Amino acid sequence: MKRVLTGLLVLLLLGAGGVWAFRADLALRIMERRLAKAMSTSVVASLPDGLNVAVCGSGGPFPDGDRGAPCTAVIAGKRIFVVDAGEAAARTLGRMGIAGDSVVLLTHFHSDHIDGLGNMALQRWVGGALTTPLKLYGPPGVEQIAAGFTQAYVQDASYRTGHHGAPVAPPSGAGIVAHPFAFPEGQDSVVVLEEDGVTITAFRVDHGPVEPSVGYRFDYKGRSVVISGDTAPSPVVARFAKGADLLVHEALSPRLVGLIHDAALKAGNPKRAKIMTDILNYHTSPDQAADLAAKAGVGALLLNHVVPPLPLRALEGPFLGDARKIFTGPLWLARDGDLISLPAGGKTITRKRLLR
Repeated sequence: MKRVLTGLLVLLLLGAGGVWAFRADLALRIMERRLAKAMSTSVVASLPDGLNVAVCGSGGPFPDGDRGAPCTAVIAGKRIFVVDAGEAAARTLGRMGIAGDSVVLLTHFHSDHIDGLGNMALQRWVGGALTTPLKLYGPPGVEQIAAGFTQAYVQDASYRTGHHGAPVAPPSGAGIVAHPFAFPEGQDSVVVLEEDGVTITAFRVDHGPVEPSVGYRFDYKGRSVVISGDTAPSPVVARFAKGADLLVHEALSPRLVGLIHDAALKAGNPKRAKIMTDILNYHTSPDQAADLAAKAGVGALLLNHVVPPLPLRALEGPFLGDARKIFTGPLWLARDGDLISLPAGGKTITRKRLLR
């Protein structure tokens, strides 16, 4: 109490101008401390060995002030794999303190899953002075995505090298290089990467007419994470999620999307209303995702690609519906900044926030 009174007295004696000077000085000191911590601390280095899932974009294509476009980073040991790179993905990863060389894997080529690729490649390149381009894995067609973003950033890359110099921005590190994969005839899965103890398997999902569309399973030191990608309820997802420690599954609420549909009709916008009807048949509701998770026997369920946006926290209940009754294990509604950790050598699953 004495400290509070002393502080108030000081502020009164300083007057208005002194108060602003005091606040500015305090703000600078806080900034200095935060910068010192940020420059000396590596979040990735501090994570337990195993699989760690960082949510760098938990929303969908709708404008959303709380959730960025799709992006999920899976950290296996010290390697960073980013599944989809929607708008603001690189910035959110930076705010979370997750930095370093990374690989990007695309589930499909909808705009909200790829529109952050340019900045993802740029931040990785210049931030680490890397001499090789960003590796981009995906189904057939990923070559066009990589080439397009690389071409779009050609002039920007020349400016970075010209300004900072080759030691900071090596010309060979700019851009994106495609690593396409295809499913063998008659099969619905393929191992796309197997190195350093990490196995990444791609599998087909049902997001038609978007074709190809895939999900991914990550296995590392006895822990497993499955990411559904955008999909209607799929037996293939259920099969690859069987016994997984964590299922990260997309979720769309028909009830809340229906409210948007009705509002669009009342506002005289039938085309927008039609879109709300169209999107129902190639996504999965929270109840359906929970049912799939329960039948697959997963350890925990994280719902992401949240559609529509939830401007009020109180809407989370209506969004989830009966999902928590259907799946009785840990069930979370993803938020940007979430970190789910699955340490090697056990069954522990923990969740914490890296962003306020």
